[in-house]
Amino acid sequence: MDKHFYITTPIYYPSAKPHMGHAYSSIIADFFARFKRIDGYEVHFLTGTDEHGLKIQRSAESKKIEVQKFCDEISKTFKNLSTTLNLSNTDFIRTTEKRHIDSVKEIWKILEKNKSIYLSKYSGWYSISDEAFYNEDEIENSNGEKIAKQSKSKVEWIEEESYFFNLSKWQDKLLEHYEKNPDFISPQSKRNEVISFVKSGLKDLSISRKSFSWGIKVPNDPNHVIYVWLDALTNYISALNFPNVNNKLYKKFWPANIHLIGKDILRFHAVYWPAFLMAANLNLPQKIYGHGWILSGDEKMSKSKGNILDPIEIVKNYGIDPLRYYLIKEISFGNDGSISKKQLENCINSDLANNFGNLCQRVTAFCEKNCNGKIPNNIEFNSNDLKLLDNFSKNVGNIRNEINNQNINFYIDFIVNALFDANKYFNDEEPWNRKNDLKRLNTIVYTTFEVIRKICIMLYPIIPESSLRALKIFDLKENDIIFSSITDHNKLKPGDKINKIEILFKKIEKND
Repeated sequence: MDKHFYITTPIYYPSAKPHMGHAYSSIIADFFARFKRIDGYEVHFLTGTDEHGLKIQRSAESKKIEVQKFCDEISKTFKNLSTTLNLSNTDFIRTTEKRHIDSVKEIWKILEKNKSIYLSKYSGWYSISDEAFYNEDEIENSNGEKIAKQSKSKVEWIEEESYFFNLSKWQDKLLEHYEKNPDFISPQSKRNEVISFVKSGLKDLSISRKSFSWGIKVPNDPNHVIYVWLDALTNYISALNFPNVNNKLYKKFWPANIHLIGKDILRFHAVYWPAFLMAANLNLPQKIYGHGWILSGDEKMSKSKGNILDPIEIVKNYGIDPLRYYLIKEISFGNDGSISKKQLENCINSDLANNFGNLCQRVTAFCEKNCNGKIPNNIEFNSNDLKLLDNFSKNVGNIRNEINNQNINFYIDFIVNALFDANKYFNDEEPWNRKNDLKRLNTIVYTTFEVIRKICIMLYPIIPESSLRALKIFDLKENDIIFSSITDHNKLKPGDKINKIEILFKKIEKND
Protein backbone atom coordinates (compact mmCIF):
# COMPACT_ATOMS: atom_id res chain seq x y z
CA MET A 1 0.00 0.00 0.00
CA ASP A 2 1.51 3.32 -1.04
CA LYS A 3 -1.14 5.68 0.31
CA HIS A 4 -0.46 6.86 3.85
CA PHE A 5 -2.36 9.21 6.12
CA TYR A 6 -1.25 10.50 9.52
CA ILE A 7 -3.70 12.40 11.73
CA THR A 8 -3.19 13.57 15.30
CA THR A 9 -5.33 15.05 18.03
CA PRO A 10 -3.72 17.19 20.71
CA ILE A 11 -2.32 15.07 23.52
CA TYR A 12 -4.55 16.03 26.38
CA TYR A 13 -3.59 17.50 29.72
CA PRO A 14 -4.85 14.85 32.13
CA SER A 15 -7.54 16.74 33.97
CA ALA A 16 -9.53 14.86 36.57
CA LYS A 17 -12.35 14.22 34.12
CA PRO A 18 -12.54 14.14 30.30
CA HIS A 19 -14.94 16.74 28.90
CA MET A 20 -16.87 17.25 25.67
CA GLY A 21 -13.99 19.15 24.05
CA HIS A 22 -11.79 16.06 24.40
CA ALA A 23 -14.56 13.94 22.90
CA TYR A 24 -15.13 16.33 19.99
CA SER A 25 -11.49 16.52 18.87
CA SER A 26 -11.12 12.76 19.16
CA ILE A 27 -14.33 11.89 17.32
CA ILE A 28 -13.57 14.29 14.46
CA ALA A 29 -10.07 12.83 14.10
CA ASP A 30 -11.54 9.33 14.17
CA PHE A 31 -13.97 10.30 11.41
CA PHE A 32 -11.09 11.32 9.12
CA ALA A 33 -9.05 8.23 10.07
CA ARG A 34 -11.92 5.85 9.32
CA PHE A 35 -12.81 7.56 6.06
CA LYS A 36 -9.23 7.37 4.82
CA ARG A 37 -9.04 3.70 5.73
CA ILE A 38 -12.16 2.79 3.75
CA ASP A 39 -10.72 4.85 0.88
CA GLY A 40 -7.62 2.65 0.70
CA TYR A 41 -5.12 4.47 2.92
CA GLU A 42 -2.85 3.05 5.58
CA VAL A 43 -3.68 5.28 8.53
CA HIS A 44 -1.74 6.26 11.63
CA PHE A 45 -3.99 7.98 14.16
CA LEU A 46 -2.34 9.35 17.29
CA THR A 47 -3.75 10.55 20.57
CA GLY A 48 -2.37 10.54 24.12
CA THR A 49 -1.69 12.53 27.28
CA ASP A 50 0.58 15.48 28.06
CA GLU A 51 1.89 14.69 31.55
CA HIS A 52 4.62 17.21 32.40
CA GLY A 53 4.67 20.73 33.82
CA LEU A 54 3.96 22.72 36.96
CA LYS A 55 0.19 22.31 36.57
CA ILE A 56 0.51 18.52 36.80
CA GLN A 57 2.97 18.73 39.67
CA ARG A 58 0.65 20.97 41.70
CA SER A 59 -2.40 18.81 40.95
CA ALA A 60 -0.60 15.73 42.25
CA GLU A 61 0.68 17.56 45.32
CA SER A 62 -2.80 18.86 46.13
CA LYS A 63 -4.05 15.26 46.14
CA LYS A 64 -0.97 14.09 48.09
CA ILE A 65 -0.16 11.57 45.35
CA GLU A 66 3.27 10.86 43.89
CA VAL A 67 3.35 12.65 40.52
CA GLN A 68 4.05 9.63 38.32
CA LYS A 69 1.30 7.65 40.02
CA PHE A 70 -1.08 10.58 39.48
CA CYS A 71 -0.19 10.61 35.77
CA ASP A 72 -0.63 6.84 35.52
CA GLU A 73 -4.13 7.00 36.97
CA ILE A 74 -5.33 9.95 34.89
CA SER A 75 -3.75 8.68 31.68
CA LYS A 76 -5.64 5.42 32.15
CA THR A 77 -8.87 7.45 32.25
CA PHE A 78 -8.08 8.93 28.84
CA LYS A 79 -7.09 5.55 27.42
CA ASN A 80 -10.47 4.27 28.55
CA LEU A 81 -12.11 7.28 26.87
CA SER A 82 -10.68 6.08 23.56
CA THR A 83 -12.60 2.84 24.04
CA THR A 84 -15.77 4.61 25.19
CA LEU A 85 -15.74 6.86 22.10
CA ASN A 86 -14.97 3.87 19.84
CA LEU A 87 -11.82 5.52 18.51
CA SER A 88 -9.67 3.67 15.98
CA ASN A 89 -6.39 5.27 17.07
CA THR A 90 -3.30 3.22 16.25
CA ASP A 91 -1.18 4.71 19.04
CA PHE A 92 -1.61 6.35 22.43
CA ILE A 93 1.46 8.25 23.54
CA ARG A 94 2.34 9.50 27.00
CA THR A 95 4.97 12.18 27.46
CA THR A 96 6.38 10.26 30.43
CA GLU A 97 7.35 7.35 28.15
CA LYS A 98 11.03 6.69 27.46
CA ARG A 99 10.55 6.86 23.67
CA HIS A 100 9.16 10.36 24.04
CA ILE A 101 11.73 11.60 26.56
CA ASP A 102 14.57 10.38 24.33
CA SER A 103 13.03 12.16 21.35
CA VAL A 104 12.61 15.47 23.20
CA LYS A 105 16.21 15.39 24.42
CA GLU A 106 17.39 14.78 20.87
CA ILE A 107 15.36 17.73 19.55
CA TRP A 108 16.93 19.90 22.23
CA LYS A 109 20.45 18.77 21.28
CA ILE A 110 19.76 19.48 17.59
CA LEU A 111 18.45 22.97 18.34
CA GLU A 112 21.44 23.62 20.58
CA LYS A 113 23.87 22.35 17.94
CA ASN A 114 22.19 24.60 15.36
CA LYS A 115 22.67 27.59 17.67
CA SER A 116 18.94 28.10 18.12
CA ILE A 117 19.13 28.02 21.94
CA TYR A 118 20.82 30.42 24.36
CA LEU A 119 20.81 31.06 28.12
CA SER A 120 19.38 34.32 29.47
CA LYS A 121 16.81 35.56 31.99
CA TYR A 122 13.06 35.48 31.54
CA SER A 123 10.75 38.09 32.97
CA GLY A 124 7.11 38.34 32.02
CA TRP A 125 3.55 37.10 32.43
CA TYR A 126 2.97 33.35 32.54
CA SER A 127 -0.21 31.28 32.93
CA ILE A 128 0.30 28.01 34.75
CA SER A 129 -3.13 26.82 33.60
CA ASP A 130 -2.43 27.49 29.92
CA GLU A 131 1.30 26.69 30.15
CA ALA A 132 1.68 29.85 28.07
CA PHE A 133 3.57 33.15 28.05
CA TYR A 134 1.60 36.33 27.36
CA ASN A 135 2.50 39.82 26.17
CA GLU A 136 1.28 42.88 28.03
CA ASP A 137 -1.46 43.52 25.44
CA GLU A 138 -2.80 39.97 25.91
CA ILE A 139 -3.68 40.36 29.58
CA GLU A 140 -6.27 42.36 31.51
CA ASN A 141 -7.34 43.11 35.08
CA SER A 142 -10.17 41.15 36.66
CA ASN A 143 -11.18 41.53 40.30
CA GLY A 144 -7.70 42.70 41.21
CA GLU A 145 -5.95 39.87 39.34
CA LYS A 146 -4.16 39.73 36.02
CA ILE A 147 -5.72 37.27 33.57
CA ALA A 148 -5.20 36.25 29.94
CA LYS A 149 -7.81 37.94 27.73
CA GLN A 150 -8.69 34.86 25.68
CA SER A 151 -8.58 32.02 28.20
CA LYS A 152 -9.42 34.12 31.31
CA SER A 153 -6.73 32.14 33.16
CA LYS A 154 -4.74 33.78 35.94
CA VAL A 155 -1.24 34.95 34.98
CA GLU A 156 1.78 35.46 37.23
CA TRP A 157 4.84 37.66 36.82
CA ILE A 158 7.86 35.40 36.61
CA GLU A 159 11.56 36.21 36.66
CA GLU A 160 14.10 33.40 36.40
CA GLU A 161 17.07 32.13 34.45
CA SER A 162 15.89 30.41 31.30
CA TYR A 163 17.03 28.94 28.05
CA PHE A 164 15.54 30.72 25.04
CA PHE A 165 14.69 29.58 21.54
CA ASN A 166 15.48 32.24 18.91
CA LEU A 167 11.91 32.41 17.63
CA SER A 168 12.35 35.94 16.27
CA LYS A 169 14.86 34.60 13.73
CA TRP A 170 12.12 32.53 12.11
CA GLN A 171 9.52 35.26 11.64
CA ASP A 172 10.19 35.86 7.95
CA LYS A 173 10.59 32.16 7.18
CA LEU A 174 7.27 31.41 8.86
CA LEU A 175 5.50 34.13 6.88
CA GLU A 176 7.10 32.82 3.70
CA HIS A 177 5.87 29.31 4.49
CA TYR A 178 2.32 30.56 5.14
CA GLU A 179 2.42 32.43 1.82
CA LYS A 180 3.70 29.46 -0.19
CA ASN A 181 1.35 27.02 1.53
CA PRO A 182 -2.04 28.74 1.81
CA ASP A 183 -3.66 25.56 3.17
CA PHE A 184 -1.10 25.10 5.95
CA ILE A 185 -3.44 26.68 8.52
CA SER A 186 -7.22 26.20 8.36
CA PRO A 187 -9.85 27.51 8.49
CA GLN A 188 -9.09 30.84 6.80
CA SER A 189 -10.01 32.90 9.87
CA LYS A 190 -7.38 31.05 11.93
CA ARG A 191 -4.79 31.48 9.18
CA ASN A 192 -5.43 35.23 9.19
CA GLU A 193 -5.14 35.31 12.98
CA VAL A 194 -1.77 33.55 12.97
CA ILE A 195 -0.35 35.68 10.17
CA SER A 196 -1.41 38.84 12.01
CA PHE A 197 0.27 37.61 15.20
CA VAL A 198 3.53 36.74 13.44
CA LYS A 199 3.60 40.01 11.50
CA SER A 200 3.20 41.96 14.75
CA GLY A 201 6.68 40.73 15.70
CA LEU A 202 7.95 37.55 17.32
CA LYS A 203 10.01 37.57 20.51
CA ASP A 204 12.41 34.83 21.48
CA LEU A 205 10.67 32.11 23.48
CA SER A 206 11.59 30.91 26.95
CA ILE A 207 11.91 27.11 26.68
CA SER A 208 13.03 26.04 30.14
CA ARG A 209 12.03 26.54 33.77
CA LYS A 210 13.93 26.25 37.06
CA SER A 211 11.06 26.82 39.50
CA PHE A 212 9.74 23.24 39.41
CA SER A 213 11.10 19.76 38.73
CA TRP A 214 8.38 17.70 37.04
CA GLY A 215 9.46 17.49 33.43
CA ILE A 216 12.24 16.42 31.10
CA LYS A 217 15.60 17.72 32.28
CA VAL A 218 17.63 19.85 29.91
CA PRO A 219 20.54 17.77 28.58
CA ASN A 220 23.73 18.70 30.45
CA ASP A 221 21.88 21.13 32.74
CA PRO A 222 19.56 19.22 35.13
CA ASN A 223 18.67 22.41 37.02
CA HIS A 224 16.39 23.28 34.11
CA VAL A 225 13.22 21.52 32.94
CA ILE A 226 12.27 21.73 29.24
CA TYR A 227 9.25 23.97 28.59
CA VAL A 228 6.17 21.82 28.43
CA TRP A 229 5.16 22.89 24.91
CA LEU A 230 8.54 22.04 23.36
CA ASP A 231 8.15 18.74 25.17
CA ALA A 232 4.49 18.11 24.26
CA LEU A 233 4.64 19.10 20.59
CA THR A 234 7.47 16.66 19.95
CA ASN A 235 5.03 13.78 20.58
CA TYR A 236 3.99 13.95 16.94
CA ILE A 237 7.39 12.64 15.88
CA SER A 238 8.40 10.72 19.01
CA ALA A 239 5.39 8.49 18.25
CA LEU A 240 7.07 7.74 14.90
CA ASN A 241 10.34 6.73 16.62
CA PHE A 242 12.26 9.95 15.98
CA PRO A 243 15.24 10.47 16.02
CA ASN A 244 15.45 7.28 13.95
CA VAL A 245 14.45 8.96 10.68
CA ASN A 246 15.04 5.68 8.84
CA ASN A 247 12.40 3.92 10.91
CA LYS A 248 9.47 2.60 8.84
CA LEU A 249 6.87 4.56 10.79
CA TYR A 250 8.76 7.83 10.41
CA LYS A 251 9.42 7.31 6.70
CA LYS A 252 5.80 6.36 6.00
CA PHE A 253 3.97 8.96 8.02
CA TRP A 254 6.08 12.09 8.51
CA PRO A 255 5.22 14.80 7.67
CA ALA A 256 1.76 14.46 9.25
CA ASN A 257 -1.20 15.12 6.98
CA ILE A 258 -3.10 17.02 9.65
CA HIS A 259 -2.75 18.14 13.25
CA LEU A 260 -6.34 18.54 14.43
CA ILE A 261 -6.48 20.92 17.42
CA GLY A 262 -8.72 23.24 19.38
CA LYS A 263 -8.39 26.89 18.39
CA ASP A 264 -7.06 27.84 21.85
CA ILE A 265 -3.74 26.06 21.15
CA LEU A 266 -3.36 27.34 17.61
CA ARG A 267 -0.34 29.54 18.32
CA PHE A 268 1.70 26.66 19.74
CA HIS A 269 0.99 24.50 16.68
CA ALA A 270 1.05 27.07 13.90
CA VAL A 271 3.93 29.27 15.13
CA TYR A 272 6.14 27.54 17.71
CA TRP A 273 6.01 23.99 16.32
CA PRO A 274 6.89 24.85 12.71
CA ALA A 275 9.66 27.17 13.97
CA PHE A 276 11.13 24.36 16.10
CA LEU A 277 11.00 22.03 13.10
CA MET A 278 12.58 24.59 10.78
CA ALA A 279 15.39 25.14 13.26
CA ALA A 280 15.93 21.38 13.50
CA ASN A 281 15.89 20.99 9.69
CA LEU A 282 12.86 18.70 9.84
CA ASN A 283 9.81 18.63 7.56
CA LEU A 284 6.75 20.57 8.63
CA PRO A 285 3.29 18.98 8.91
CA GLN A 286 1.05 19.54 5.91
CA LYS A 287 -1.83 21.16 7.78
CA ILE A 288 -2.85 22.59 11.14
CA TYR A 289 -6.63 22.72 11.59
CA GLY A 290 -7.96 24.77 14.51
CA HIS A 291 -11.56 23.76 15.19
CA GLY A 292 -14.00 25.65 17.39
CA TRP A 293 -15.05 25.11 20.97
CA ILE A 294 -17.95 23.12 22.32
CA LEU A 295 -20.08 25.63 24.19
CA SER A 296 -22.58 25.39 26.96
CA GLY A 297 -24.97 28.20 26.08
CA ASP A 298 -22.63 30.97 24.93
CA GLU A 299 -19.66 29.96 27.08
CA LYS A 300 -16.81 27.53 26.57
CA MET A 301 -17.15 24.48 28.78
CA SER A 302 -14.67 24.59 31.63
CA LYS A 303 -14.20 23.00 35.01
CA SER A 304 -14.03 26.39 36.74
CA LYS A 305 -17.43 27.43 35.34
CA GLY A 306 -19.06 24.15 36.30
CA ASN A 307 -20.82 23.86 32.93
CA ILE A 308 -19.20 20.66 31.68
CA LEU A 309 -21.28 18.02 29.93
CA ASP A 310 -19.69 14.66 30.63
CA PRO A 311 -19.28 12.66 27.39
CA ILE A 312 -19.09 9.40 29.35
CA GLU A 313 -22.45 10.12 30.96
CA ILE A 314 -23.95 11.05 27.55
CA VAL A 315 -22.69 7.78 26.05
CA LYS A 316 -24.07 5.82 29.00
CA ASN A 317 -27.53 7.35 28.55
CA TYR A 318 -27.80 7.64 24.75
CA GLY A 319 -25.06 5.46 23.21
CA ILE A 320 -21.84 6.38 21.46
CA ASP A 321 -23.12 6.57 17.87
CA PRO A 322 -25.81 9.18 18.61
CA LEU A 323 -23.19 11.39 20.28
CA ARG A 324 -20.75 10.94 17.37
CA TYR A 325 -23.47 11.71 14.84
CA TYR A 326 -24.68 14.77 16.72
CA LEU A 327 -21.19 16.30 17.14
CA ILE A 328 -20.36 15.78 13.46
CA LYS A 329 -23.71 16.90 12.04
CA GLU A 330 -24.94 19.64 14.32
CA ILE A 331 -21.67 21.52 14.87
CA SER A 332 -20.44 23.41 11.83
CA PHE A 333 -16.84 22.23 11.63
CA GLY A 334 -14.35 25.03 12.23
CA ASN A 335 -16.82 27.10 14.23
CA ASP A 336 -17.94 27.03 17.84
CA GLY A 337 -20.96 24.85 18.53
CA SER A 338 -23.17 23.92 21.43
CA ILE A 339 -24.64 20.70 22.68
CA SER A 340 -27.74 20.13 24.76
CA LYS A 341 -29.66 16.99 25.67
CA LYS A 342 -32.78 18.36 23.98
CA GLN A 343 -30.95 18.92 20.68
CA LEU A 344 -29.34 15.49 20.95
CA GLU A 345 -32.70 13.79 21.50
CA ASN A 346 -34.23 15.63 18.53
CA CYS A 347 -31.32 14.50 16.37
CA ILE A 348 -31.72 10.87 17.47
CA ASN A 349 -35.46 10.86 16.76
CA SER A 350 -35.42 12.75 13.48
CA ASP A 351 -32.24 11.70 11.68
CA LEU A 352 -31.26 8.38 13.18
CA ALA A 353 -34.53 6.70 14.19
CA ASN A 354 -36.86 8.09 11.48
CA ASN A 355 -34.73 8.80 8.41
CA PHE A 356 -32.10 6.06 8.67
CA GLY A 357 -33.29 3.32 11.04
CA ASN A 358 -36.88 3.33 9.85
CA LEU A 359 -35.85 3.12 6.19
CA CYS A 360 -33.71 0.04 6.89
CA GLN A 361 -36.50 -1.65 8.86
CA ARG A 362 -39.22 -0.73 6.41
CA VAL A 363 -37.52 -1.96 3.25
CA THR A 364 -36.30 -5.14 4.96
CA ALA A 365 -39.81 -5.95 6.19
CA PHE A 366 -41.27 -5.32 2.72
CA CYS A 367 -38.67 -7.59 1.13
CA GLU A 368 -39.39 -10.33 3.66
CA LYS A 369 -43.07 -10.23 2.77
CA ASN A 370 -42.90 -9.68 -0.99
CA CYS A 371 -39.52 -10.94 -2.23
CA ASN A 372 -39.14 -14.16 -0.20
CA GLY A 373 -36.60 -12.40 2.05
CA LYS A 374 -34.01 -12.35 -0.75
CA ILE A 375 -32.24 -9.71 -2.78
CA PRO A 376 -34.58 -9.40 -5.79
CA ASN A 377 -33.61 -10.55 -9.27
CA ASN A 378 -35.33 -9.74 -12.56
CA ILE A 379 -34.66 -6.01 -12.25
CA GLU A 380 -34.50 -3.21 -14.80
CA PHE A 381 -33.43 0.30 -13.81
CA ASN A 382 -35.34 3.28 -15.17
CA SER A 383 -34.32 6.95 -15.08
CA ASN A 384 -35.73 7.48 -11.57
CA ASP A 385 -33.70 4.58 -10.20
CA LEU A 386 -30.52 5.66 -11.94
CA LYS A 387 -30.90 9.26 -10.79
CA LEU A 388 -30.89 8.05 -7.18
CA LEU A 389 -27.99 5.66 -7.69
CA ASP A 390 -25.87 7.87 -9.93
CA ASN A 391 -25.92 10.62 -7.33
CA PHE A 392 -23.29 8.59 -5.48
CA SER A 393 -21.04 7.67 -8.41
CA LYS A 394 -21.12 11.21 -9.81
CA ASN A 395 -20.05 12.68 -6.47
CA VAL A 396 -17.21 10.35 -5.46
CA GLY A 397 -14.58 12.85 -6.60
CA ASN A 398 -16.37 15.75 -4.93
CA ILE A 399 -16.64 13.85 -1.66
CA ARG A 400 -12.91 13.01 -1.65
CA ASN A 401 -11.97 16.61 -2.44
CA GLU A 402 -14.20 18.02 0.27
CA ILE A 403 -12.82 15.57 2.83
CA ASN A 404 -9.28 16.59 1.84
CA ASN A 405 -10.34 20.16 2.60
CA GLN A 406 -11.86 19.05 5.93
CA ASN A 407 -15.34 19.99 4.73
CA ILE A 408 -17.22 17.65 7.03
CA ASN A 409 -20.37 19.73 6.53
CA PHE A 410 -20.49 18.78 2.83
CA TYR A 411 -20.10 15.09 3.70
CA ILE A 412 -22.84 14.92 6.30
CA ASP A 413 -25.19 17.10 4.23
CA PHE A 414 -24.72 14.70 1.32
CA ILE A 415 -25.74 11.76 3.52
CA VAL A 416 -28.75 13.56 5.01
CA ASN A 417 -29.96 14.55 1.52
CA ALA A 418 -29.37 11.02 0.22
CA LEU A 419 -31.46 9.61 3.07
CA PHE A 420 -34.25 12.09 2.34
CA ASP A 421 -34.15 11.16 -1.37
CA ALA A 422 -34.21 7.42 -0.57
CA ASN A 423 -37.22 7.75 1.73
CA LYS A 424 -39.03 9.92 -0.82
CA TYR A 425 -38.18 7.50 -3.64
CA PHE A 426 -39.59 4.49 -1.76
CA ASN A 427 -42.76 6.41 -0.87
CA ASP A 428 -43.28 7.86 -4.34
CA GLU A 429 -42.61 4.59 -6.18
CA GLU A 430 -45.16 2.76 -3.98
CA PRO A 431 -43.87 -0.80 -4.41
CA TRP A 432 -46.91 -2.07 -2.42
CA ASN A 433 -49.04 -1.01 -5.40
CA ARG A 434 -46.79 -2.81 -7.93
CA LYS A 435 -47.65 -6.40 -7.10
CA ASN A 436 -48.97 -6.89 -10.63
CA ASP A 437 -45.60 -5.70 -12.03
CA LEU A 438 -43.02 -7.79 -10.22
CA LYS A 439 -40.10 -6.51 -12.30
CA ARG A 440 -40.88 -2.96 -11.17
CA LEU A 441 -41.48 -4.03 -7.55
CA ASN A 442 -38.19 -5.94 -7.53
CA THR A 443 -36.30 -3.00 -9.04
CA ILE A 444 -37.63 -0.56 -6.45
CA VAL A 445 -36.60 -2.86 -3.60
CA TYR A 446 -33.19 -3.56 -5.14
CA THR A 447 -32.55 0.13 -5.81
CA THR A 448 -33.48 1.11 -2.25
CA PHE A 449 -31.33 -1.66 -0.80
CA GLU A 450 -28.39 -0.49 -2.91
CA VAL A 451 -28.85 3.07 -1.63
CA ILE A 452 -29.00 1.78 1.96
CA ARG A 453 -25.72 -0.10 1.36
CA LYS A 454 -24.04 3.02 -0.02
CA ILE A 455 -25.33 5.21 2.80
CA CYS A 456 -24.14 2.67 5.40
CA ILE A 457 -20.66 2.82 3.88
CA MET A 458 -20.65 6.62 4.06
CA LEU A 459 -22.04 6.57 7.60
CA TYR A 460 -19.40 4.12 8.81
CA PRO A 461 -16.80 6.81 9.70
CA ILE A 462 -19.49 8.64 11.67
CA ILE A 463 -21.49 5.85 13.36
CA PRO A 464 -19.40 2.70 12.87
CA GLU A 465 -21.31 0.37 15.20
CA SER A 466 -24.73 1.24 13.79
CA SER A 467 -23.50 1.07 10.19
CA LEU A 468 -22.18 -2.44 10.76
CA ARG A 469 -25.46 -3.49 12.37
CA ALA A 470 -27.37 -2.17 9.35
CA LEU A 471 -25.03 -3.92 6.91
CA LYS A 472 -25.93 -7.23 8.56
CA ILE A 473 -29.07 -7.01 6.39
CA PHE A 474 -26.80 -8.01 3.49
CA ASP A 475 -24.41 -10.10 5.59
CA LEU A 476 -21.65 -7.55 4.92
CA LYS A 477 -18.71 -7.19 7.32
CA GLU A 478 -16.23 -4.43 8.14
CA ASN A 479 -13.79 -5.50 5.42
CA ASP A 480 -16.60 -5.08 2.86
CA ILE A 481 -16.78 -1.34 3.65
CA ILE A 482 -14.91 0.16 0.70
CA PHE A 483 -15.69 3.75 -0.23
CA SER A 484 -15.14 3.30 -3.97
CA SER A 485 -17.85 0.59 -4.00
CA ILE A 486 -20.53 3.30 -3.79
CA THR A 487 -20.02 3.70 -7.55
CA ASP A 488 -21.15 0.09 -8.12
CA HIS A 489 -24.93 -0.19 -8.55
CA ASN A 490 -24.90 -3.99 -8.76
CA LYS A 491 -22.92 -4.89 -5.65
CA LEU A 492 -25.75 -6.81 -4.01
CA LYS A 493 -26.23 -10.29 -5.43
CA PRO A 494 -29.77 -11.25 -6.49
CA GLY A 495 -30.96 -14.34 -4.69
CA ASP A 496 -28.87 -13.75 -1.56
CA LYS A 497 -30.90 -14.01 1.61
CA ILE A 498 -31.37 -10.85 3.64
CA ASN A 499 -31.25 -10.82 7.44
CA LYS A 500 -33.68 -9.26 9.85
CA ILE A 501 -32.03 -6.74 12.16
CA GLU A 502 -33.02 -5.27 15.49
CA ILE A 503 -34.18 -1.67 15.70
CA LEU A 504 -31.10 0.47 15.07
CA PHE A 505 -32.17 3.50 17.13
CA LYS A 506 -34.93 3.63 19.69
CA LYS A 507 -36.86 6.88 19.68
CA ILE A 508 -36.53 8.99 22.79
CA GLU A 509 -39.86 9.41 24.47
CA LYS A 510 -40.58 13.05 25.30
CA ASN A 511 -41.90 13.94 28.72
CA ASP A 512 -43.24 17.39 27.90
